[in-house]
Amino acid sequence: MVTTDSASGGETSPVVYIVDDDEAIRQSLVFLLESVGIQALVYPDGPTFLEEFDPDEPSVLIIDVRMPGLSGLQLQEKLVAREFPAPVIFCSAHGDIPMSVRALRLGAVDFLEKPYEPQRMLEVVQAQLVVAAERFAEAACRKAVAERIATLTPREREVLLLVIDGLPSQLIARRLGTSVKTVDVHRARIKAKTESDSLGTLVRDVLQHQVTV
Repeated sequence: MVTTDSASGGETSPVVYIVDDDEAIRQSLVFLLESVGIQALVYPDGPTFLEEFDPDEPSVLIIDVRMPGLSGLQLQEKLVAREFPAPVIFCSAHGDIPMSVRALRLGAVDFLEKPYEPQRMLEVVQAQLVVAAERFAEAACRKAVAERIATLTPREREVLLLVIDGLPSQLIARRLGTSVKTVDVHRARIKAKTESDSLGTLVRDVLQHQVTV
């Protein structure tokens, strides 16, 4: 692995991952980003990046399109499949319209041509650092809610789904063929297991973060 890590003084700022098989490009980007205090880590190819990056660390990606083995677009597809929320910036000397359209459809935020204009690169990266912080915060919240839901039994999930639909205990009991007392026990257990202030706040979290019950 070929990496460069610099302390920027902004510990909470997302890191920038650079994936490019051209060492000169990697180092020039590191120098540019470090000049404004942005932390950068570099990787010579997609497989190395996939093996060693931290999926939970807020980040922005700068990816070369044409690389041996795994292309930049193939790397992007793998990251999309993993639901990795980092904004992706493509940087290539061999870009074309179909390629850029494909990248943008997969969620890339920009497609810059080499040689890149340094100020333009900085502007794009700095804007996406803000986006990355928001995306990873949302992803962390979604994961936390999903982990709380995962503690529930299948029956408790049934009850929760009906609570989300707005049904009171009497109608839930009728729907499930059980007693109101049993439903209320399930509701209490759901609240306790998910460590929620109330079922209302749990329902809000599930809906807000689009978590599957």
